[in-house]
Formats: sequence, structure tokens, C-alpha cells
Amino acid sequence: MECAGKGRGTRCIGPARRRCGRCGAVAYCSVSHQISHWSDHKGECERLEQQMKCVDVLNNFPFTFSEEATVQVCGKQGTRCSFLSKRGIHRVGMWMCECSCGLSSSAASFERARFFVHSVFLLSSLGSLSSASWITLSKDDGWDLPSILCPCYGPSSPISKDLCGWKDYYEWRSIPLHSPIALLLHWPLTIYYAAQVAGLRSFSSEIGRKLCIHYLGPEQELLQLPVFGELHALFPGVQVHMEIIGPEIPPNRDGEKIYLCSYAHCTDSDCICKSPSEELNRSAGTVRSSVVTLHLRKGFYHDRFRDIIKDSFPHLIIAPNAGIAAYSSWSSTIELIKEINVPAVFSDYCEEACHLAASCITTLTGRPLSVPIQLNPFRQPMVVEDSALFLPCYSNCFLFGM
Repeated sequence: MECAGKGRGTRCIGPARRRCGRCGAVAYCSVSHQISHWSDHKGECERLEQQMKCVDVLNNFPFTFSEEATVQVCGKQGTRCSFLSKRGIHRVGMWMCECSCGLSSSAASFERARFFVHSVFLLSSLGSLSSASWITLSKDDGWDLPSILCPCYGPSSPISKDLCGWKDYYEWRSIPLHSPIALLLHWPLTIYYAAQVAGLRSFSSEIGRKLCIHYLGPEQELLQLPVFGELHALFPGVQVHMEIIGPEIPPNRDGEKIYLCSYAHCTDSDCICKSPSEELNRSAGTVRSSVVTLHLRKGFYHDRFRDIIKDSFPHLIIAPNAGIAAYSSWSSTIELIKEINVPAVFSDYCEEACHLAASCITTLTGRPLSVPIQLNPFRQPMVVEDSALFLPCYSNCFLFGM
């Protein structure tokens, strides 16, 4: 953990071992750094104190590996690398960026990720669907897990009620609670839950059978695009169109359309996910009725918006792990979202980041949040290593909206 007073004029003199006596959430290398940081910390100290009381709630997951992925990683008794290695998925496929020793270059990683996306049977083109070429690589790439541990084909029954957490999802998809797939599926499940809190799960007549989502600021997701194939199951019979916009998209991928027409595959050679019925209908030149379309756009949302709405106006805007208070570029985007009056749901790694973001949004819009800060039941169930706080942080941990 870094000293919370790092960069306060003098260099740190050692490890940050002196924790704040009140909140216990931050630590310092020395008394002098703690004193110099108090002017910044005093406004957050009481909030962090209350948040520290909820650590057990943050770490509460239904999985058999929950303690290993939370308490043990926080206490340095294990690492994300060791967790993945035990399950044979360390530095493999879509799992490659789930630890600190994974691929580091986002542009190079994204080029590598294209292979895995193509592996789950999709269309990729810069033109229309009719002119897209069929691309089929190895059927064995995708989850890098056996079928018993992953959702590699459609569910046996439709969703009968709203899913309220990981236990509901695993039971519905008949997946055992020792499967690690939630480490990747938190992306599409957060979209599903965001639609719930924004009031869009019923799909009114205005939305019809197409759901258009503008997805802002992707980073790691760009290496894990096949997981969004699970939106087939979460929004059955609905054409899900996602505009994925952010500065991390490589220039040579700007404008690319990807049509996910199947689920990510398992490693079983005789699984139904490898059968012709689960592949694209190439002879007819069409795709299944509930195709998930991903359209990649490089840049900031407020700069690209006018071009984007020529193709699709959003029903919902989603910004995962947004970091609104940390990046000044969000100001123009927040003002734009206010202007177009579309439901927008954001997530972040901890409650304090959401609090700071809410303050920024309220200042810019003059309005309170329409979706209050709340714990995301579909947050990633593995703690972030080397957090700046003693509070456990998780990807997509808390949600809020405007």
C-alpha cells in the first residue's frame, strides 16, 4: 500500500505502516506525511470509518473460493496469480489480464484478444452485416474451462424472475459455485443489473425488441469481448446493440463492428456448443434472432456522440469503473448526458470513489443522483491487489446513476 501522503513535498521514508487512528482505511510512512495530508483526509475520514465497518459485507460472496479470493488476497496469503494458477487459467486467453503479470500493452493485448473473439463465432467488418465475412478459428478457445464450469450454450430455461445476485445466476445456469467464471461475467451481469436499476428490464413498447447501450471507457473488457455473448441469455429475444466508446480502443479498431452470434466455447470437444445448431447460419447468410452487436469507437463520448447517434440513440448509458472524480474529461460527458436526458449508470471500485463522483455530478448538473450509491450484487468476486485503501476494492463494486 502506498503512503496516502505521497507527493506532499518530501519523499516517503519507508513503507506505509502508520494507519489513521480513526478510520483505519489509509496509512502513512511517517507522522509528518500524516499531518500534511490531514487537510485532504479530514473530509473523507468519517465516511471511510463508516465504510470500514462494512468490510464483511463487501467480502460476502456465495462461492466456495470466496475467502481465498478476498480475505487471503487482502492479507497477502495469496495472489490473483496463485488463484488462477490453481485453476489452470493463469495467463490464458480471456483470463490473461486478470493478474498483474498478464499482458500490459493495451493495443498489443487487444490485437491478441481479437483471436479469442473470433473463436466464438462472430462477424467482424467495417461495413454492413450483409457484407461481413464469416470468420471461424479454433472452436476450443473461449472460457478455457470444461462445460460443467461455464455457460457455453443457451440456458435450459428462461429467466423466471429478476436475478438478485451471483447465487441466483449460478443456479439458473446450472453452474457449480466453485467455478471462477464470475471473474469475467461481472461485465455482462453488471449491464443486466444496471438495466434493472434504471427501470429498463421490462422493455416497454418504446424500446421494443432492441436495446441500445452506450458503453463508456472500456479497458480490460476489450480483451474479454466474448463474455458479452452471455447477453443472449440475459436479454432473450432482444437485439442488443452496444456502442463501445473510449480512448483505449486502438486506432486501427476504430469503427469496427462485431456481431456476437454465439456463446464463448468450453474446452470439451463433444459439447453442444460445438454443434452446427449453435454456429452461425452461413448458408442462409443470416444470424440468429438475438445477435449482440458491438461497435467500437475510439475517443471520448462527448466528442463522438454526434456521429454515434446517426446510427443509434441510447436507451441506457453505462460507464464501468468510471473514476469520474479522477478524470477531468468526464465533465463534458456528464453535461452531455444531462442534456440528452438518458438514464446513465456508473460503477466504481469502492464506495468512496462513488461518493466523490456523486459530488462532481451534483455540482455539474445541479441535481441529485437518480440512482443512489448501492452495492452491486454482481461485482467481481476477487479483490483488487495493492489498493490505495485498506478497504477491499472490487471491479464494478458500487453503482450509482443520473
